[in-house]
Formats: sequence, C-alpha cells, structure tokens
Amino acid sequence: MSEQEPQSFQVNETKVSGENGEIYLFQWLCATEKAIETTRTDALKPAQPRLETTLLSIARGLDPFPLPGRPTRALVGRCFVALYRKGETRTLFDTLQALIKVASEPKPGDRDTRVAALSCIGDLMAVYGAQVMSFMAEIALITLKILKTSSNSVILRFHAVTALQKSLSTAGRSLTDSLARDIIKQMRYALSDKALPIQRAATEVLTAMYPANDGNRTVADVETIVTLCVKSLEGADQLTRQSLARLAGHMLASTQAQKAAPPPDTSKKGSNKKDQDADDQDDSPIPPPSTGPPPTILPPENMLLQLSFQFNKASSTRKVRIGIIDFYATLFVTLGAGFVEANYALIVRHLMHEIVQTPKSTASRYERLLVRKLVEFLLRDLIGGRMLSEQGQIGAIQELSVSYLKKWPALLPGQTAPSPLALVVILKEIAGLLQQLGNAPPPVQDALSGPLVGLLAHPNHSTRISAAWALRCFCRSTPLRLPKIVLNVMEMLQRDISSLSTPAAPSDIDRRALGHAYGLSALFTVIPERPLYVSYDISAKVLDMAIQLLKRAGDHDIKVAGVEIEVAWTCIASIMTLGPNFVRSHLPQLLVLWRNALPKPTSKDTASNIGRSLHEWMFLLHVRECALGAILCFLRHNSPTLITLDVSRRISSLLSNALLFANAFLAQKSDEQQDGAPPLTSRGIDLATREALLRRRVYECFSALGFSTLTDSMQTTLLQSVVSQFASPDAYAGSSVQAAIATSAGSFTSVWQGTDGYSYGVTSIDLGTWSVKPGNDSQIYAETRNRLNRDTIEMSIESMSTKPVIGSCEHDPLIVCQSRASEIAHVWPEPPPPMTSVTDCAVELFAALLPLQDAQSSAKIIGQVVESVRSPKLEKNTGRKAAVFVNATIAFLLALRSAMASTVRHAKESLGGSHVTSIMADFLKAAVLDGDIILRTAGSEALGRLASLAGTAFLTSQVKTLVDLVVNNRDPNARAGCALTFGAIYSHVGGMAAGPLLKTTVDVLMSLGNDPHPVVHFWALSALSQVINAASLAYSPFTSKTLGMLFKLYMLDSHEPEGGTIFNANLSGDLPTYQVLCQIIDAVIGVLGPELQESVATRTLVLDLVEEFAHESEEGICVEAIKCIRHFLIFTPEQVEIRELVGKLRVYLSSSRRPLKMASINALYQMVQRDALTMSKIGGDRLVEDLFGMLDDSSASEGVRGIISSWLRQTVIHNPSAWIDLCQRIMSRTSASQQVTDAAKAGGMQDDEAASFAGPGEQSPQGRNSTARWQTQLFALQCLHDICTVVGRSDRREHLDIPFGRKQGLQESSLLVSRVPDLIKMAFTASAAYVTEIRIEGLTVLRDVIEIFARSPDPDYEDALLLEQHQAPITAALTPAFSSDSTPEILASAVQVCAVFVGCGVVKDVSKMGRVLKLLTSALEQSKASGMLSIGDVGELSPNASVMLRISTLTAWAELEAATIRQPYLQHVVGPHRATLTALWVASLRDYASVRADSEAVQETSSSLDSSYFGLGRETLLPYYDHAWPKMLKAVATCMQSNDPHILAAMDGREHVASSTTPSPRRSEATVFFFVLFGLVYDALATASTDATAGSASRETAITALEALKSLVRPEYSGKAILEPLIFEEFSGLCYRMAMTESAVVQIHLVEAIAVLAKSQPAEEVTNNGESSSTSFPPDSHLTHCLRICAYVLRHALPSARTSMAQGEGNTPADRTRLLVTAFQAFSVIGASFGSSLREEVRAVSVALYADLLKDERSEVDIAGPTLPVLKAMLQPPSDAKACTNDSKYGRLIHGLISACLVHIDEMSGRVGLASSNKVKNNLLAAVLVLTTAPPSMAISQAVIEHCCFLISQKLMESSGMSLTAAHCAKTLVTAASSGNVLLQQCTRLLVPSMITYIASVAAVGDELEKQKIHVAATEEVLKAFSALVPALSEASRPAILGIFLPTVALVLEPSKAATSSIHTQAVTYLLSLATGSPAAFKEATGKLDQTVRDTLEASIRQAISGNKAPQQSTAAKPQISLRSF
Repeated sequence: MSEQEPQSFQVNETKVSGENGEIYLFQWLCATEKAIETTRTDALKPAQPRLETTLLSIARGLDPFPLPGRPTRALVGRCFVALYRKGETRTLFDTLQALIKVASEPKPGDRDTRVAALSCIGDLMAVYGAQVMSFMAEIALITLKILKTSSNSVILRFHAVTALQKSLSTAGRSLTDSLARDIIKQMRYALSDKALPIQRAATEVLTAMYPANDGNRTVADVETIVTLCVKSLEGADQLTRQSLARLAGHMLASTQAQKAAPPPDTSKKGSNKKDQDADDQDDSPIPPPSTGPPPTILPPENMLLQLSFQFNKASSTRKVRIGIIDFYATLFVTLGAGFVEANYALIVRHLMHEIVQTPKSTASRYERLLVRKLVEFLLRDLIGGRMLSEQGQIGAIQELSVSYLKKWPALLPGQTAPSPLALVVILKEIAGLLQQLGNAPPPVQDALSGPLVGLLAHPNHSTRISAAWALRCFCRSTPLRLPKIVLNVMEMLQRDISSLSTPAAPSDIDRRALGHAYGLSALFTVIPERPLYVSYDISAKVLDMAIQLLKRAGDHDIKVAGVEIEVAWTCIASIMTLGPNFVRSHLPQLLVLWRNALPKPTSKDTASNIGRSLHEWMFLLHVRECALGAILCFLRHNSPTLITLDVSRRISSLLSNALLFANAFLAQKSDEQQDGAPPLTSRGIDLATREALLRRRVYECFSALGFSTLTDSMQTTLLQSVVSQFASPDAYAGSSVQAAIATSAGSFTSVWQGTDGYSYGVTSIDLGTWSVKPGNDSQIYAETRNRLNRDTIEMSIESMSTKPVIGSCEHDPLIVCQSRASEIAHVWPEPPPPMTSVTDCAVELFAALLPLQDAQSSAKIIGQVVESVRSPKLEKNTGRKAAVFVNATIAFLLALRSAMASTVRHAKESLGGSHVTSIMADFLKAAVLDGDIILRTAGSEALGRLASLAGTAFLTSQVKTLVDLVVNNRDPNARAGCALTFGAIYSHVGGMAAGPLLKTTVDVLMSLGNDPHPVVHFWALSALSQVINAASLAYSPFTSKTLGMLFKLYMLDSHEPEGGTIFNANLSGDLPTYQVLCQIIDAVIGVLGPELQESVATRTLVLDLVEEFAHESEEGICVEAIKCIRHFLIFTPEQVEIRELVGKLRVYLSSSRRPLKMASINALYQMVQRDALTMSKIGGDRLVEDLFGMLDDSSASEGVRGIISSWLRQTVIHNPSAWIDLCQRIMSRTSASQQVTDAAKAGGMQDDEAASFAGPGEQSPQGRNSTARWQTQLFALQCLHDICTVVGRSDRREHLDIPFGRKQGLQESSLLVSRVPDLIKMAFTASAAYVTEIRIEGLTVLRDVIEIFARSPDPDYEDALLLEQHQAPITAALTPAFSSDSTPEILASAVQVCAVFVGCGVVKDVSKMGRVLKLLTSALEQSKASGMLSIGDVGELSPNASVMLRISTLTAWAELEAATIRQPYLQHVVGPHRATLTALWVASLRDYASVRADSEAVQETSSSLDSSYFGLGRETLLPYYDHAWPKMLKAVATCMQSNDPHILAAMDGREHVASSTTPSPRRSEATVFFFVLFGLVYDALATASTDATAGSASRETAITALEALKSLVRPEYSGKAILEPLIFEEFSGLCYRMAMTESAVVQIHLVEAIAVLAKSQPAEEVTNNGESSSTSFPPDSHLTHCLRICAYVLRHALPSARTSMAQGEGNTPADRTRLLVTAFQAFSVIGASFGSSLREEVRAVSVALYADLLKDERSEVDIAGPTLPVLKAMLQPPSDAKACTNDSKYGRLIHGLISACLVHIDEMSGRVGLASSNKVKNNLLAAVLVLTTAPPSMAISQAVIEHCCFLISQKLMESSGMSLTAAHCAKTLVTAASSGNVLLQQCTRLLVPSMITYIASVAAVGDELEKQKIHVAATEEVLKAFSALVPALSEASRPAILGIFLPTVALVLEPSKAATSSIHTQAVTYLLSLATGSPAAFKEATGKLDQTVRDTLEASIRQAISGNKAPQQSTAAKPQISLRSF
C-alpha cells in the first residue's frame, strides 16, 4: 500500500469558503476515506488527532464548514469508522461524547447539526458499540426524547430512531429491563406515528428488540405487534408496507423457534446478548426431528391464523387486505424455502380455507377475483416461482392433485368436494408448475391426466375453463399423452351431444358438453406446436361433427340449440389454429356457415315492440357471438395467407350485419336500468352482458381484419359506434340512481378505487404493455413502471390496490383456443370482464381507425369525443365523467402512437393538421394538469407525440403555454404534469426539431427540480433525464451546470426521503428522488462519453457521486448506481477499481433482493463480454462456480447463462478441462424428474453396456448428493457442446491429438482429448434421462465427440484411433434413444448419430460395427414399408412422425453415400442397400417437390404422405425436408456419377435394374423422375442466385444441385428433354444469371455442368466421325449458348475484367484460378462438340482470352501462373498437318500469341514490383510453352527466337525469383530440343552462353553462403539443362561441349571444405551423371583440362563416392490394441 503523508489529510479552508466549497468538501471527504484505507498505520497515527478535529468540525458545521448535508454526514461517519479501524481507538470515547453532546442540545441556534451528530453516532455505534456499551443508556434516552418531541422535524426524529437501532445492534445487551420496556413501548407508539419514515425506523428497532430465535417469545407480544402493523397499513406507502411486513414476518417466523425450557436459565437481557446478531432470515428454523418434533412457540397453522384473522375482519379495507398478503409473502421468505417446501400442503390448505373461501372473500365477484389474484401471487409467483425446488414442484403437483383435483366429484358419503373458488386457484397453480417443470415425469402424469379431464365436466364455468387451460399446459409438457387424451375428450363430447336432447339426460349435460368442447379446443391449440404426436385426420372429424351440429341445431329448442351451436363454433374456432394449410380447403364451406349465422338484420329485428322474449334475444345474441368467435380465430391464425380481397369483403359485410343487429337490440332494450354492474354468474349471463360480448367480438374482428376493404361510410359508422361505447354518458352500465347519490354525497374518490369490477366503465388497457406492434412497448411507461427498481412480486401485489377491474380466464372462454401468442411468456391469459372488455376493444379500434381518416373527418370525430366528455349529462355522475375522461385520453394517446408508428404519410398529416391539434391540445392540457398520475402521464405523452406530428408553430406555442402554466399555477400536480410534458415533447419531437427549445426546457426543469414538493421535483427530474437521453450530444453545454445542480439537490434536506414536512416526507416514499438523480448522472455519462477520460475534475465528481449513491441503503438507488458504473466502464474502465467492484457484485449476487441480483448479473455480463480473461484472474473459478450454482434459481438463470456462455467462449480454449469439470459436477447430480421417474421404474433391467458406466455410488439416485433442475443440466450439456465446437474450430491440434500435445510438453490432463471418456459418460447419462430436451442434447454432445475426435490417434498404440476403444460406451449411449419411451425427435437425432459413427472411419470393418449399424439398418428396413413406422421399441408413430423419421433415416444414409468418395470402406456399408436407398431417395425428393409445390396432382402418387392430412403436414414436414433434401440430392448425384444401375432404375420408377448391362445413352425420352429432380435443382439454383444474403449453406446447396445437374443433363437421364426450346431457354437464362451473380466456387461447378451438357449432347450437324458441315455458330444451338456462358464466366474471372469478382468467401485467388482452369477446359470441350470446322474458331477465342490473362498487371496475386497447363492443352496442334501451316488459323494463333508474350515482357522493362515480375514470369513461361508445343513443321522467324532467348538470358542474370523462372525456361527449351526440332536447337545455341555465364556468376559469389542459397534452385535447373544437352549431341561432338561445361562447373566445386554447399552437391551429382552417361567423351574432355581443374573435379567426385551409407533401421513389433472398458 502506498504511504500517505499526514498533511494530505489537511482541508483547505479557503476552498471550503469559496464558491464551490460544498463540492470541494465532498470530494475532500471522498479522497480522505480512500486515503485512510491506503495509508499505513504508523503514518496515520500522527495525523489522527487533527483529522478527528476536522471531521468533528464538519459534522458540527462549525465555521467555515457548511451545514452537513446527507452525503457529508454519511462520509464523515464512514471516515470515523475507517479511522478507528486503522488507527487508535482511545479517542473513540471522546468523539462519541462530543457527538452526543451535540445531539442532546435542547434548543440549538441557527445551525442545527443534531441530524449529522445522530447519523455519526449511529455509524460509530453500529461498528464499535460493543466497545462503548456505557453510552447505550444515554443514547437510548436522548433518542427517545427526540422521538417523543413531536415539534422536531421528521428527519431529526427519523435519525434519532435509526441511531437507536444501530446502537442496539451491537450494544443492546447493556440495556436495563425498564429501559428495554420503555423502548418497546415507544416504538409501538411510533408504529402509528403520522410520519411514515418514523414508522419504518420503528419497525427496525422492534426487530432488533425481538431477536429471531428467542425461545421466551410470548404469543401476546406477537399478536400485539402484528395487530399494530395491520393497523398501520391503511395509511402506509409501499416502502412502509414492506417495513411493516418485515417486522410482522420476523415476529411470526420467530414463533417457529423452539420453545424455551420452563425455568429459563437466563433473563431476557441474556437472551438478547446471545441472539442479537442472529440473522432475520433463518432458512431452517425448525431443527430436524429426532424422537418427535420439538415444540415451537406457535404451531405453523396457528402462526398463519394470526394473519388470516386480520385479513377476514369486517373492518379490513381492500388496502389493508392487500397489505396482509405482503405480510404473508415476507413471512414465507423469512421462514425460507426449506420450511415452505416441507409445509406446502399446510400452507395451501390455509390459503384455501382461511383466505379464498371465507364469507368476506366471496361477498362479491370483485372480491372473489381480487382474493384469487392475491393468493396466486403467493402460490405462483413467490412459492412456485422462487421457492420450490424441482423436487418440491413435483411434490406440490402430486399434493394438489390428491387433496383437491381428485376430491371432485365427492362420491362417498361424508366427503365434501372442494369449492370451485379453490379449484380455479389450484388449477392455475398446476398449470404454472407444469410450465416450470417443462417435462412432467410419469408419476406427475398419472396424478393429473384423469382428474384434469374429469374437471372439464364441472358445473362451474370458471372451473371448466381453468381445467381446459391446465389440460392444455399438461399436454404441451407431455406430448406423448396428447393423442390419447384428445380421443378421450372427443368421445366424451360426442357422448354428451348425443344425449343432449334425450329426456333422461342429467341436468348438467349442457355444461358438461361445453366443458368438453372447451377442453377439446384447448388441446387442438397444442397440435401445431407438437405436430409429430397427433394424426391430423382427427381435425377433419371434429370439423364434420361441428358442421353436423350446426345443421341440426334448428331442430331443437332454444336451450339445446344454444349449447349445440356454442359447442360447434368453439370446435371450429379451435380448428382455425391449425393454420392456412388445413383451413384453405374448408374455407368456402365456412363462409357459407358464417353467412347463415350472421344474416343481414331484417325489418323484424329493427322494428320496435316486436315482442321477442328475453330468451329469444339471448339466443340470437349468443349465436352471433359464437360465430364471430370462430371468425376471430380464423382471422388471427390465417392472416394474411387466406385473407384475400374477396374473403375480406365478405367478412367485413358479415361483421357490419352483426354490428347492426347489436345496435337494433340496444334500440329495443327495455328502459329499465339494471342495478349495479352486470355480474357473470354461474347460472347465466344477463342480456346487457350478452350484447357487450357480441359487440366486443365485432370490434375484435374488425381490428383483426384490418381496414383496407372497409368503405369510408363503414369506417365512420364504426368510429361513431366505438366513441359512443367508451365516451358516451349513455353507455354507462351501472345504476344511475346510485351514481347520482354518490355524486351528491361527494363520496366518489377515483375510478381506480372502484370495487365493483366495472368502475364506471373505465378502460383496463395498460399503457405500459400496449403497443402498435408486439414487442414495441412504449418507453416512457416501461420507465415509469421500473423507476422504483422494486421486486416484481411486491409491485404486483401493490398494483392491486389501484386495479378496479380484474381479468380472468373465464371472461373470454375463446382464450383457450388462442394459439402460441400468450404462451411465449407462459402467461395465463386474463381478459377483463365483458363490460370493460368491450370498452377496451372500442378504444383500440378507435386508435387504429382514427389515423386512417382525412383531416376533416378526424377533426369531426375528435370533436365528438371531446363533446361527449364535457357532456352536461355527466354532471350527475361524477364517476362516469372521470372514467370517460380517462378513456378519451388513452384513446387519443393510442391513436397518436398508431399514427407515429404508421409508415403512411397521410396518417401523420391528418392528425398533425391545425384543425385537429387545436381541439386535441386543449383537451389534453386538462389531462396534464389533473391530479391522477395515469392521466398526467398519458396526457403528457400524447401532447409530446402531437407536437412531433404537428408543425413548428404548434411546438413553440405549446412550450410557451407550458412555461406560463409553470409560472402561474402553484398546484404541485399541475407543475409535475407540465414537467412531464416538457420531457415528452423533447423526446418525441427529437433533438433536431426541438434543439432551439433545449435551453428553455432545461432551465424550467432545473427550476422545478429545486421545488421542495416531492411530486414536483421527482417528475421534473424524471423529465430532465428523458430530455438528456433524447438530446444526447446537444446537451454537452449543460453538463457542468447539471452536475452542480445534482450535487446541490443531493445536499438539500427537502429532497431527502425523510426530509421536509410530514406531508412531504410521507409522499417521498413512492417518489424516490435519488434514483432519478442516478438516472440523470447515467444520462450525463452518456453525453460526456470519451470526454470523461480528458476532464479529470468532471470524472472525479461523477465517480464520487456514483460511489456515494452506491453506499445508500435503499436497493433501488444501488441498482441505479450499478447502471451508472456499467456505463462508466464503457468509457473509462481504468478509473474503476474492478476487483473491488467484482467483490461488491458477488455480494449482491447472493442477495435475497431480486432487483439487486439482476442488476449485478447484468453488470457482470457486460464485464465478461468486455474481457473474460481479466475476470478469470479477478473472480477466479470460484465466481464461475457461484454462477453455475445460481442456475437452479429459475428467475435469474437467463442472465447467468449469458455470463457463463460468454465467459466459456472466450476462455475455454485455454483450459477446456476446467470447464468440463464444472459441467460434470452438474451432470453428476440428478434432476428431481429423474429421481421420481427412476423410483417409479425401480426394479427394471439395465443394459449390460449401460451398466459399465455406473460407478460404485451411482447405482441408485439416493447415492447422489444433491439434485439439479433439469434446465440446469440441459445448460451444462449445451456448454459441453459449445466446448467441443469452440475447441474443434480453434485449430489447436494439441487438444485433439495427445502425442502431438506430448511433443509440445503440455500437461495431458488439461487437453480436451483426455476428457473423451468423461464426455461420452455424460452423453450416456443424458441419453438415459427422462427429459426429452436433455436426451436430444446428450445425443448432440455424443455427435460432437464422434465428429471432432474421429481422427484423433490413440496415445498408446500406433496406427490406432482413439475412439476404437470407446465403441462399446458410444453404443450404450445410443441404445436408450430406441427404447419404448423415446420420442420422434430423439429417434431422428439418434439415427443421425449412428450414421455419423458409421461414416467417421473409426471402425472400417462392417462386421465389427455391431449394434450401431444394426440400429441404422433396422431404421432403413422400417422406412421401406409405407404407412406408420415403428423403430426400436417405440410403438407405432403418428403419420407426421413417421414421415419425419423416414426423412431423417434416409438423410443419414444419404450422408454415408456422399462420404463413400472419401471413405471407400463405406461402399460395403451402403452397397447392399443401394437398390432400396436409391428408390427411397428419389421418392423422397419427389415428395419434397410435391410438398413445396403443394400440388394435389402429385399427392396421389406420394409414397410417404397420405392426402387426407397432406395440407396440414406440409407446414410441419417442410422444415425437415428443407434440411434433408440437399443431402439426398448429393447422394443421388454421387450414385449417378458412379453410373450405378440402381439409380437409373429408380429414376425410371422401376423396382428392379434392367436386364441389359449398359443403358442406351441415346434415349429421346427423359426418365420418369427427371423433371422432379431437374425442377428441384433449378429452384435451388434460382434461389441461390437471387439471394443477396446467401451464406455458406446456400452455396453448399447450389454446389450439390450443380453436381446433380452434371449427371442429370446426360442423355441416359434427360433424353432430349433438356434441349426442348422452352426448357432450355429457362435453363440457359438461369445459367447466365449465375454466371453474373455467383461466387467462383459455384461457377466452377456451373461450367463443368455446361461442359458435360455440351459433350453428352453434341450438335446435331456433327457427324459420327466428328465432322460438321457448318462454318458458323448456329445462333439458337444449345452449344452456342454453352459457349457464351463459358466465355462470360471467363471474361469476368479475368483480373482485367471491368466488373471483376470481389474478394471474399468463395472468391479467393485459389478459387478464381481453379475457375479459370475449369472454364478454359470446358471451352475446349464445347469447341470439340461443334466439330472440326468450328473448333479452331473456339480455340482462337480461348487463346485471345488467355492473352488477356497474360496481359494483366493489376493483381499482385499470381493467377495466370497456375493456369499454364491449360494453355498447353489449348495449344495442342490439330491432327491434320494441313491445319498446322503458317497461314492456317492455328499458325496465325501461335505467332500472335508468342508475339503478344514478348511484347508484354518488353512493356515491363524498367518496372519493379510483384505485379510486374509475375507478368514477366508468366509471359516467359507462356512463350516457352508456345515454342515447345508448336509442331516442328511450323516456321517461326529468327528475330522472334533471338528476342525470346535474349529475354531469357537477360532475366537469368536478374533477381533470384526471376533467374529461377528464366533457368526453368532455358532448361525446358534445351530439353525439348533433344527431340531434333531445328527451331529449338537454334534456341539451345543462343541460350548455352548465357547459362555458362550464369554458373560463373554464381561461382563468383564464393564464400557468401546466404547469397549462394538464393541461386541453388536456378543453378540446379541450369545443370539439368546441361545434363539433357550432352546426350542429345552426337558422340563426336560431346568432348568439345564437355570441354566448355566441365571447367565452368568446376568453378562452383569446393572439395577442400569440410561442410560443402548445396550447389557443390548438385554439381557433383551432375558430374557423376555425365561420367556414367558418356564415359568416353567425359574421359577425353577431362584429359584436356588444366591440372588444377582436373584435380578439383577428381577430389569432388572421390569425396562423393566414398560418403558413408546410412545404417538400416530395424522396425520394432507393434503392440496390439486392447479395448478400454469403463
């Protein structure tokens, strides 16, 4: 640690007195706190006295120090604590005495610093109280005195009580009994204090006074405290309610402590000493039972009765009852998950009997719904969602089933059936638990399947609907049970229907039938999500049944007909969820049925006094509503596919008929006003509600249909209808008399306080979740909702106190037919009651329709709304007036949101016009100024949006109006509304348009931020944070001013949560100003951005403020501070102490408070994303283990998974073994589902291979130490998959190859390959699990292991592969997938893994492949037969599952077929089955084509699809086919390329191979399936060439298609079909497009296919001997098109092309080179197909293109060089000698090309660089190639020869690269000259001198080895040329030439050197070859040499001959391989 100088603790008093003195002092204190921590003790002690004095002076506010604000006193307290921890503690006594003196001053003067003194006393006592207990009594007396003096400020009294609580926490045991009693007495009084902060502080003191495990606790004490807490609830805010709940929870939980022995050994004081530090939250307060449970102070049921007694009191208001539910929640959390799980049955029983079913809770419909909802919060959100382990969830379902579900109906006498109220709650909880479990284990399935189906027949409507939903959730999580349950429910329904009209039918038969209909509908919505489990023919049966019901309903009376019609339409509605493929064929019939059900109203319907009975009206309304329900489902699940213009018009006509009928009914309705809101009762629904239900459906259908086909008049009618619904005084459905009484008595308070479930017709739309498009939530409302950063359960419970309308599933039974949407978030749907629902739908329809009107119509409609709201009729009904005002404001806001989201300009213009804005702005202003927060927020957002739609003039006038209002209106609500509007205007108008108003806005909001009223300053600061975020960089000029203001506000007492008057302090709890201050800092950090790095002063202040906020005790402020730090880390990470931050975040991770936990997870995620390696160093493995440990907490697991996944991907490559250990730890635990399943299966037999896995402690689940949620295990497997994938792709060979790793010196245990046995073992564990997802993921890991380690060598045995020894475990891991409990998805995955293992090459002997191959073969045998499959032990599968498995099996075999090219041994695997396979592949490709085309014609011949469910199966099977067909096509292409006779038979549709051995290649007709395959190929290529975003998968598919095309175009498959004009025109068009758009990799295959087409389908004019009579290219010939395509590809592949290919994947230089080679070859093939007359023309074109390639000098990459072999092939002379003359086309071509090459070289003269040297090299090589290829008879001018040889000679003397090329050219020419070609011999004569010169120049380099190395390769080429030249000469000439060569070669010999050079060695080798090849000439030549030269030669040759020979190596015998067992 760095040593600090004592003077650094000195404060500069001048700066303190200065302008920014408070900021200086704050930063000095922050620096001092850090300095104390970092200073050594010996350096600190001398400075301590002065520092103490300074700190005391600051705390006492002595001159020159300012009065200490909140941050100052907190910092002083922390500095004191740090000082005494590090320095001397002797002066602690004096400091405390001085502070106590200040605190006890009775009448301080102007500078009252008692708050600071009390704050410091509290901080010191909290840490050091045990050392200074003597002060405890004095502190207690002083603080109680301050508390009792009511004239003291709230903040002073609060800090007094807080100081007392902190002192008690350490020094409480020194209290006398009388003082302790006094404290308790005063705190009980304080619980009902007028100031809420005092109540909160008192709860903390009482908690300290009653320690947790005090066995002497009296029941009377508990009852008293609980009663006091309940009394205080009525006036409490959220914060206070939580404090009261904590106290009540603490007191009640303490009753579960063991009762103290009767004669207590210690007094209460002693007990306090012992237990004072005990944790409040004791997870297991009940000790484990030994002989019997120890007695507790209260039994658990009596403890709970303490709360239910208060809940059921007649005097308990709604607010109190909701508060008591908070008490329950806190009590359960305090008792801990262990207690709750152990006592789950007792808790549920208590809640059902003492809360749900009491008379008070069932007094009204609203009460029933409220209590149900509150109990659901406890059971579902808290206990089910957060507290129950997976084992607990399974136990809970079984308990609920036995205790409730199975007890209905009560069959035995004396039994009582559970009440419907309890059943609804239980069913909802079961549905939630099932969704959490995901996969219900068999015991749970057995417990539920019967009772859930049985409850569908319950007489109560709510119970029936809840049972239907629960059954739906059950079948979703257990799809194997779905088919049986669907059939069962359908049979019951048919039985009910048949007995409906019989007289002997039971009385409840109608309700039973409806229940079964809703159950069946709910199950049908599961089918699209689980399509592989159900046969689709059942849907057609249900539809037929429904249609028959509708037809016969007319024959029965109204009661029976009503039931039949509802059943029929419900079934039809559910079938609509199956989607367009099923509905399409039935649509005409449905439209007729709807037309009959919704006829145009007749004159009888609209005439008055027609005398219809109530029952008739009820029936007519009901019938229409049911039909509309089916239309609504049709629109929601089949749009836009089936909603054509015609269908849309027909449906809109039916909807308008229904609306007219509803209006006609209203006109007929009796004038009697019904009393109270219309209730939904179990016996039926009244007429008004029926009408509301019908109208709601009409509005919903219009919204779902859209408005494009509605006429203007219809739109106007609709708008007037919806406006009268939500805004008219007449649409009030309650009692007008009662409303008038309430108005005159003034008893109405707010529409949000209504308790009748209607609340004057106010809308229930939640602005936070409503959006124009799903997922596009409004930002301001999301922020408003989350602004408090409070726990979601607490917020949900609190929200009920302002929820006048409570939704429930039974309000809209059709909800069970809604598919997918609501289940994404596992949300139980809760639509509002009909009367509210119709208002909501009206508002939403208004919002969608209004923006579509023109400006005039909009103004008129808006005027009508405003007029309705201001109607005089509403004066008599204050409640309705308020409700209408809210409805209209929300409707306007939603309409403005729709307009802004609309892409149509008209929408924005119509609402932004001056006519509209003036009316709307005037109306919205009233909403903004209202006292209702919902109206204020809605009005302000609406004004903001209106300002963005309107022009600048409107914006300016609005801002001016708002400024005037702020100045003139002192009402806090109005000022808050104005502030919100400023924020909304700025954020919606945007920084550009609102830029000029920024200064005004900021000034006004800052001014309002200083207002002491909490409502004003909270909303003003919230708006300011909005403005800063919207203004972004434009806000830069105001940042310093803003930071100054923030600091000032932080120092103000008025902005403290306990500051200001009692009224203000009580408001502050729900308006957390400090959180908003943090949000503003966060926004400022965003504005400053990188500037923070430069400005030290700003950065320090920001960081100090954030750190100070992070020290606040309120969790919401800490959450916001963490967000600030996250933002700070982006810009200046080096300024944040990461280690300290990680430590703090780890503490928060283990917090029981959700918001803190989630904030720290998000922060850790960001830090890991940024730098996981640093996090590994700081957090170490421990942090990762902690995170893995958190995965079982389902609510936090998503964020934790993100952190782990990111961490893993970044660090796994460094240590995969450590990550595998973590995963292994989770996989070694068992999931609860598995335990229950294993227990149920106990005694079953185990597979031998499987038994090899089980270790000694693992034979039974009880041997495992703990359980994990199956979702956690699934994540561990996904991590294993990631580990394998990341390491496999990393190119780190050591992880896959142990011998290689050993050579690198790496530790084996850290390598991934060393963990293969563990990986296979975990894959086995997973494959034998119960949960489907785990089994599939286990197979994925197994596949990874096989694919990645297939080539890994065995470390112990050479030439053996690692996986050979693991064959048995791999087989064991695969076997469970074929067991009887497997699912189609598992089977498909297992078949694929089998194929991967067979094809990976580990086992190449078919006889040794064992069970794996047997499984694969049996799957194929099953696939042969048509109909349903039955693979392994799995029973018969559904049609869809059968097709999917057949596809999967054939794909697996197709991959093996495609791999036969790489792995020849696979021929023995695939060969025996090829006849079967080829036929099945072709049939599957045909089926795919028919599924794609949706063609009915092909369906009839389809082998694997039955036409009855073809339409439905299409959607299900298409994804499987899409994945599989390229692989099957590749297999077919492979067979075709190998000319397999079976594929030809399959293509011809024959079962057996034709008897003739070879097929006739010249057939004219195409094979039967040619067009199917050709169509698929064409479609794939067309799709790939038009897809701009195509990736590697698309490219692979295109290549596969082209591979198939190469064979398909051959006559044996295509006949002449491909050449038919129409087909070929389309085909050639596609080829042209591909030539333009595709990458080089694809084009290679394209030109190959074109070449095959040309070769196999030659021109008709070409005669048998290859001659052609034509002398020009036929314009329409297919060959001409082929040539053009090829030429186009070539031209664009050349580097010089104007539109050359862009670099990228598939377009690398290597790819382009291959393309050029292939294209030039194809060009030659096509030319040959034209016949000899045009062949030379084609050759000329190709050579001209090649010359372009040689001319290129743009690219530095050598593309021409690798293509030179093609040039040689192109230049092969014609067979006819006449065509080789100088004047022939060929002759001119040769001359032209060599001239071009020489010119190109000359052009490069004097230029340097890679591009120019490449060009020279390639042209030199090309010129030589021309010379060597040209026939000897062809004459080439001497000048050309000489120039060419001159260039070679010249280049030979240049740089190394160039000299090598020149030497290569020289050698080629010299070697070729040996053939006797005169031309080349001339070249030899010209080149020999330069070669000799070259050798001499190399010799001149001498001893410089580095320079010599450069010439090694070129020298070798020259010596080879010499070697070739000598034998070519006559024997007589040889001595002469050797006489020249030998002295030259001798120059480079160095026999005297110990280490000879490479050139010396080459030269000696050359000499030896000469000596042996021409011994006579050699001898003669050497005899004539100088003695020196001869000696050198002789020495060199002798030295070479006498060299030592290498000893022979003996090979050791190889060890044998042995299989490793587990």
